[in-house]
Amino acid sequence: MTIKVGDKLPETTFTVMGPEGPKPATTAEVFGGKKVALFAVPGAYTPTCSKQHMPGFVERAAELKAKGYATVACTAVNDVFVLTNWAQDTGATGKIEMLADGSADFAKKLGLEIDLNARGLGMRSKRYSMAVEDGVVKILNVEDAPPQHEKSSAATLCSMIDRTL
Repeated sequence: MTIKVGDKLPETTFTVMGPEGPKPATTAEVFGGKKVALFAVPGAYTPTCSKQHMPGFVERAAELKAKGYATVACTAVNDVFVLTNWAQDTGATGKIEMLADGSADFAKKLGLEIDLNARGLGMRSKRYSMAVEDGVVKILNVEDAPPQHEKSSAATLCSMIDRTL
């Protein structure tokens, strides 16, 4: 079953990079009691993710925060070391919180996993963006195919947030 607007995010544990190294962060810790703009990518360093999707969120992180979103976060089925380096390479460090979903647990619980074994990528997350308030999905934009990014872009999410304000 795929998550939908009005649903509460499922409990899971991400891995995030802390000052002393990798550490766990639960769904409640990341999303509880605040507004979070979350986007997911099929994989760090993949062409669409690196050249179009991530840059839009880096460019609009301050705008999302000005709209009341305490955190702009990215999740991917990659390990925390890959996501940390990708954040550095894309200018996302300090702007985007990277949530490693290394085993695709979160993607599977959302019903937003995609099997990319035929492309040599294994199980990944679909590309999507969402606005979350205190753990509840308020806006959800899911792409139909991995190379697409317009529906889940930062520009689209910001526009949809503006319509709900």
